[in-house]
Amino acid sequence: MGIVIRDAYVVLPLDGKDQAGIHTLYVEDDAIAGIDQKPEGFSEDTVIDGKDRLVIPGLVNAHTHTYMSMMRNLADDLSFTDWLFNTVNPIEDRLSGEDAYWGSLLGQIEMIRSGTTTFNDQQMHIHQTTKAVMESGMRAVICRGLVGDGYDRSDRRLQEALEEMKDGERSSRLSFFIGPHAPYTCSLDYLRMCADVAEELGLGIHIHLAESRVELENMKKESGCSPIEYAQKAGVFRVRTIAAHCVQVSDSDIRILKENKVSVVTNPASNMKLGNGFAPVPELLSAGVNVCLGTDGAASNNAQNMIREMGLLALIHKGSHQSSQCVSAAETFRMATLNGAEALGLPTGSIEIGKKADLSILRLNTASMMPNNNPISALCYSADGSEVDTVIIDGKIVMRGRELLTIDEERVYYEIRSMLRRLGLL
Repeated sequence: MGIVIRDAYVVLPLDGKDQAGIHTLYVEDDAIAGIDQKPEGFSEDTVIDGKDRLVIPGLVNAHTHTYMSMMRNLADDLSFTDWLFNTVNPIEDRLSGEDAYWGSLLGQIEMIRSGTTTFNDQQMHIHQTTKAVMESGMRAVICRGLVGDGYDRSDRRLQEALEEMKDGERSSRLSFFIGPHAPYTCSLDYLRMCADVAEELGLGIHIHLAESRVELENMKKESGCSPIEYAQKAGVFRVRTIAAHCVQVSDSDIRILKENKVSVVTNPASNMKLGNGFAPVPELLSAGVNVCLGTDGAASNNAQNMIREMGLLALIHKGSHQSSQCVSAAETFRMATLNGAEALGLPTGSIEIGKKADLSILRLNTASMMPNNNPISALCYSADGSEVDTVIIDGKIVMRGRELLTIDEERVYYEIRSMLRRLGLL
């Protein structure tokens, strides 16, 4: 299948910076086959007029829980511990696998509509998110959330995670990590086991670290070390690691993250809403840590909109650091695209020949994007996600003219409402 996007503003990585200019893109099969120059033997099946359009690499949501989309606005204005242990966990215990499937599809609708093409998901019900991904056309890295005590290779949750990985044989858009939930839900030996399994299978680890002050204080009291030090002691950082949050970290923690090439996912909306604070993003960047961007689940963020998240990230650190230059729009854009793709080990995140054709096309002829002075700044400071018109993932169009082509939206909404009534939550 050959797709041509003709004469659009396209964000390309030029001379180490992302720059927008007028270009024509050629997509063949699942990859970007040409920029401005038509590849030999290329057959045009679909032509997209790029007039008044901005083409960007699809956004990478580097940390979320898509099944939680059905919990939007159910657990608001609570402390972190009350939110997690007294509200969210009891609801999770009542969810069926089918509930998780429809919840994931709901999250994917929102992500596609706001320009996200890839998400890194920690979930509870095996096969359900993978099933939703295979139907939606999105790209995803998935892990079964693991909690446990002791070094036990026969652990049920671990065996479920290994079983789910067989789904990856059915789609090239699926890949998997090992997902120990957090140091406060996993013993040292359990974390060590997860690291051993990940190393043996050549997989990465996706874990929550240093999210709240309560977590930090309890870890210090119980183990004498920070959550970062605890994970290092367990050997977690021997493999590719994505650490979500890292809000409560010290200078020595940052050095550990840098030395072990840990990628940090900051989740501004979730961290603020739960009263956990701000990840020290400027300090992490200055130390050379790879920082990515994520939404977290809709139970704590209430949205799965990465453009909204970009706006928050680009602004909050300017205010908290009283510096208008501490996190730029260009850095924010990289965190939402290439940094996330590199953390996940995916050939996406930038528009280059040979990379996967994961693209989002936005309308420039909208009030929020007019005038077109600086498209990257507009994405961070002006856009709200409604400007996304067309989304291409793995070389296939999944949304065009704001019409979703792979998901029956009305069916998803019906099933979500039915689920909430059954659970007594509507």
